[in-house]
Amino acid sequence: MLQRSCSPSRGLPVVSAAAFGLVLAVLSGMAFAQHDKYTLKVPGGLAFSEFRGYEGWQVVAISQNDKLVAVILANPVMIDAYLAGIPGNGKPFPDGAKMAKIHWNPKKNQYFPDTTVPGTQHDVDFMVRDSKRFTDSGGWGWAVFVYDAASDTFRPGTSADEPPQANDAECGFACHTTVEKRDYVFTEYGKR
Repeated sequence: MLQRSCSPSRGLPVVSAAAFGLVLAVLSGMAFAQHDKYTLKVPGGLAFSEFRGYEGWQVVAISQNDKLVAVILANPVMIDAYLAGIPGNGKPFPDGAKMAKIHWNPKKNQYFPDTTVPGTQHDVDFMVRDSKRFTDSGGWGWAVFVYDAASDTFRPGTSADEPPQANDAECGFACHTTVEKRDYVFTEYGKR
């Protein structure tokens, strides 16, 4: 009688294939979750995908109120306009200028407690200058996407959010009319 030797490596190809499949499924799910935000769109308005890469834009300024801390970022078109003196020179920002404002819930720095730093993300606001597309709102379109830390997802802002959002491309227009003479832009470029 011949006996086959039982080798621990005989089942290795099956286990390796299963492990590879599991890793592939997890990575695919992570990739989908990361790209999921780019499928969002404010009804009748801006899509998250119009701001792809905003995380790497140049900082314009920071801000803080009693509820949130924020960083305001701008794409190269907007930065070039700021450097040319807009809006202080009375000229409008050019079409294609974009801004993103990322809000976080504040927290104390664990190593330097007198310092407030970003905690969990709260939302991200976008605005884009497109004078042909947004003729009823000073040439600008706005969007707010609220972040849910528990699910690591975004959703368009609504009238139930703070501040309430009309949930369309003109959601920021009412607020920004107070700076109409600055081409509807609150943020000043921080001198460097």
